[in-house]
Amino acid sequence: MIRYSHRMASRDPRWVLKDRPSFTLIIGLVATGICALVSFSFDVLNGAPVQFFIALGLALAPVPLLLAAVLALDRMEPEPRGDLVFAFAWGAGIAVLVAGVINSLNLHYIIDTAKLSEPSARNIAATFGAPVVEETMKGLVLLGLLKYRRAELDGPTDGVIYASMVGLGFAMSENVSYYVAALNSETGAMGLAVTVVLRGLLSPFAHPLFTSMIGVAVAYAAQRHGPERVFYVMAGWVGAMVLHGLWNGLVSYGGFPGLVIAYLALMVVLIVLIMVVFRDRRRIVALIQRYLPPYEPTKLVNRADIHMLSGLERRRQARQWAKAHGGKRGLRAMKDYQLAATELGLLHERAARRMVDEHTFHEEQRALLECMSVARADFPVPPAHLRAAARGMPPPGYAPGAPS
Repeated sequence: MIRYSHRMASRDPRWVLKDRPSFTLIIGLVATGICALVSFSFDVLNGAPVQFFIALGLALAPVPLLLAAVLALDRMEPEPRGDLVFAFAWGAGIAVLVAGVINSLNLHYIIDTAKLSEPSARNIAATFGAPVVEETMKGLVLLGLLKYRRAELDGPTDGVIYASMVGLGFAMSENVSYYVAALNSETGAMGLAVTVVLRGLLSPFAHPLFTSMIGVAVAYAAQRHGPERVFYVMAGWVGAMVLHGLWNGLVSYGGFPGLVIAYLALMVVLIVLIMVVFRDRRRIVALIQRYLPPYEPTKLVNRADIHMLSGLERRRQARQWAKAHGGKRGLRAMKDYQLAATELGLLHERAARRMVDEHTFHEEQRALLECMSVARADFPVPPAHLRAAARGMPPPGYAPGAPS
């Protein structure tokens, strides 16, 4: 039997949910912000300020919708907001600035060495040089997560989420440069319209999909020990560069048929990644159903809670119920309870895989249980509703998840 003491923890147990920005994160965001400003300054120099702001507005316009689509995949065990923001900022700032400088140097080197015209050199650089440089710069933040935030990589879904965030940030900043160049071209507004359609409407998830190859590989590496981790990471890195190079090559040399093939390839990758995410979601549900029942004697979880935690729709209904009965405080409590309970199942899996030592396990376990205890105190429920929920037949307007 698992026992739990209700004594107060020595510090706020919410530290285990990692929802507060650290000093290191703040410094990192400042650095990425400076790099983004430097990158944008090049765009301003390449075009008039008015052109830059038009391009920036067009690049920013789809970002909220794209972010919502990515974060919709991250509902079972949401990642810390600070880490997500940093991944996006890394792509929009450091990655795009460094990659832009290196790509420009590569382009001039090809022109000077091979004596090619600029369009031909650009196609070669885009197909063979840019994928290596850009995927390396985007992938570095994922390596950083593997090194310093390994516990946040609980499965392939997390790898896809972080990779998508850095990819969306990179694509946004890169699109500004493309839109400015289109405005400065001979075709002007018509060229801009075509570029916006191709980059902003038809292929907004290209960069996230490329880098998701690295994200999935890094997530698998985070769950393992030994030399095989290096193999997973390298395989994912090569996959990202090959997919990126294939896309650029088909678009550069294939004409309309090449463009169609490129889109079909991305569609296949997208479908596979969605399947991976849904399979991973079932894995997390299985962990909840396996590891949480032994905690029933603590009175912090019961059968109705586990039933609620095992489905996204039931989780949503529980949050709606908590908000209706407890306002913002109740909603926050339900979110904390769901996240802490899910993290508890994942903590047990990390322990089973020997990814955490005994001291860390007990420290995080105690904090997560404390979070669940505090949260449950903020969403009381009438006994009649509780009895109905415990039978697995919640009445209309009520979602399971109530305290015993």
